[in-house]
Amino acid sequence: MSEAVLPRPTDGELAILRVLWERGDSTVREVHEVLSRREPADAGPGYTTVLKLMQIMTDKGLVERDETQRAHVYRAKATEQRTQRQLVTDLVERAFGGSPARLAMQALSSRKTSPEELAQLRQLLESLEGADE
Repeated sequence: MSEAVLPRPTDGELAILRVLWERGDSTVREVHEVLSRREPADAGPGYTTVLKLMQIMTDKGLVERDETQRAHVYRAKATEQRTQRQLVTDLVERAFGGSPARLAMQALSSRKTSPEELAQLRQLLESLEGADE
């Protein structure tokens, strides 16, 4: 059985999801505090903005809300890996004509890749080649 496709998160929603993936279940206040530390004081989202975004994310099915406590606790509905896989699949289809190789070549040519990342890529390519045999 295939997984249901989740709505594509906006940049603001993705920032909130990153906090939830890192911290685990969190209240709006906890998410706001993390986001405020990451952004300059005048650039970070306000508490009410984070609250509203998390309410929208609940309606969209990106997060689940536990209302059993006074301060509602939110959790990401999908794992980071599943969300990334879905975003990459969408990007490959829309921008690269369905070609993962074109995406990889564009990504690798657009910025410097560390030796460690190149080693991981070589290992992945070798394992993919071995799977075809």
